[in-house]
Amino acid sequence: MQSSRLLQHLILLLTTGALLLLLSLQPAREISAGLVVLSYLLFCLWIWLRHRRPLLSVSSGSITVAYASQSGQAQQLAEKSAEQLIAAGCPAQAVSVDQLQPAHLQGQILFIASTYGEGEAPDSGARFEQLLANQTDLSNLSYAVLALGDRQYTHFCAYGLHLDEALSKRHAQRLFPPLTADQCDAATLSQWQQQLGHISGDFNFADWQAEPFQQLALLERICLNPSSSADKVYELTLSSTGEHPEWQAGDLLEISPRQGRETLFKRLAELNLNPEQSVSDGRTLLEALASRQLPENHHRGLSADELLSALKPLPQRQYSIASVPADGSIQLLVRQMYYPDGRPGIGSGWLCEFAPLGAAIDLRIRVNPSFHSPAASTPMILIGSGTGLAGLRAHLRARPHGSRNWLLFGERSESADFFCRDELMNWKASGHLARLDLAFSRDQAQKIYVQHLLRDAADELREWINQGAAIYLCGSLQGMGQDVHSMLQGLLGEDALLRLQQQDLYRRDLY
Repeated sequence: MQSSRLLQHLILLLTTGALLLLLSLQPAREISAGLVVLSYLLFCLWIWLRHRRPLLSVSSGSITVAYASQSGQAQQLAEKSAEQLIAAGCPAQAVSVDQLQPAHLQGQILFIASTYGEGEAPDSGARFEQLLANQTDLSNLSYAVLALGDRQYTHFCAYGLHLDEALSKRHAQRLFPPLTADQCDAATLSQWQQQLGHISGDFNFADWQAEPFQQLALLERICLNPSSSADKVYELTLSSTGEHPEWQAGDLLEISPRQGRETLFKRLAELNLNPEQSVSDGRTLLEALASRQLPENHHRGLSADELLSALKPLPQRQYSIASVPADGSIQLLVRQMYYPDGRPGIGSGWLCEFAPLGAAIDLRIRVNPSFHSPAASTPMILIGSGTGLAGLRAHLRARPHGSRNWLLFGERSESADFFCRDELMNWKASGHLARLDLAFSRDQAQKIYVQHLLRDAADELREWINQGAAIYLCGSLQGMGQDVHSMLQGLLGEDALLRLQQQDLYRRDLY
C-alpha cells in the first residue's frame, strides 16, 4: 500500500513536470505533441492507480472475516469480529467479499452478510455471487454465517441464508448453523461472539455495545410541498447546545421513535388502563409505552407490567443526512408515510407529526462508508428522486469549489414538488452544478422519470464515465432505484457497471 502511494505521487510529479516543461520552454511542435501525449498517459495511469482495489493477501492460518455490507453495519461487525479473534491470539482480517478470489476460498472464512431490499445481495456482494456460481467444490473451506436483516421485510435475512445454502451445496464445511440477527439484536450478536470464542478457544471477551443514543432538539419542521397531491415532505432541523455528533456526507441518522401521546391515551382508554399508573421501574405506563408497539385488543386484561413485557420495542429508523457539519445542524428530508389503515408510519409519524418542536429526539450517527464522497478531483453524477435528494444534497454541500458535479433529480410536479429549488438553481448559476437535469413526472401527458433523463443524455453520461466520474444513486429501491440501475446496465453494459462498482465509482443508498 505504501509503495503504491509513492508510485502515485511519482507519476503525478512526472505529469506536472512534463506540463511545466511544455509551458516554459515551448519546444518544437513534435516534442510538444509528445509531451502532451506523455502527460495524458501518465494522468490516466495515476487515475487507475488511485481507483484500483488492492489485491487481497490471505496469510496461511489466518481467519478471514468477509462482509457483504450496504450501509456499513456488516463491515463494522466484521472488524469487531477480527479484533476479538486477534485479541485471542488468532490471526484474522476483515475484508469485503468482493475482494475474494477463487484461491482465497479455503481455510476458514466467517461471513457477515446484510440483506438489501427484498432479499437482494448488497452491492459489495454482487461480484461474489458470480464468483460462487463458478465454483463446484469448496470442500477445503470451513465457514460460518451471520446474516443481518429486519423482520419487517418479507424475506428476512434472505441473502445471508442464500449464501449459507450456496456454500453448503458446494461442499464447504459449516462450522456452526447460520445466525439471523433482527436489526443487530444483542442476543444474536452475543451468540456470534460465543462462536468466535469456540473458534479461538478464548471466551474472555466483552459483549459488543451498540453506540449510545444521544438527544438533539427538533428545532424546525418545514413542509416543502404543502400544495402537493403526494404525501407531505418535511425538512427537519435538529441541533444541540452541547457537543454535536460527528458525521460526513453519505452517513445516516438512526432515530429511536416514540408513539404520539394522544394515540397512546386513546388506546389505553380502549383497554381500560390508567396511563398515569406506575410500572415496576417507577415510570408511568404512558412513559413506558412511548417506546413500545401499540397494544392490541388481545392484550386486554393484562396488568401494566404484563403489558410492557408483551410488547416489543419500536424499531429504529434510518434517514440520509441532508447537511454537513459546517451547517451547524443535522437536517433531514422526511416524507410522512402511512399504513393502509391510515395510521402514520413509525419513524415519519414521530418526526413529522407527533414530536413537538423543541422535543428531544433520541438519535445516533450510522457511519456509511459505502456512500462516502469520492476524491474532490473525481467528477460526480448524482441521481435521485423524492427524499433521495437528502443524501445527494449533503454531497453537493461537501464538494469543494471547482469540482465537477451533475445532478439528475425527479419528482411529481415542478410547481409543488421542486424541493430545495433555490439552492439547486443557485448551484447551477454558480457552476457548482455543471449540469442539472430535472424530471417532473406529472407535468406532461407522458410521464418522465430520471431514468429517461439518463437515456436522453447517454452520450454525455459515457463521456463523464470515460473521464473517471463516479455515479451516486439515492432514493427509493422499488421503482426508481431498480429502473435507474437497469437503464445504466443498458447504456454502459452490465460488465462496465460492475467494474465501476468494484472501483467504488458506482454507489447506491436505496431504501
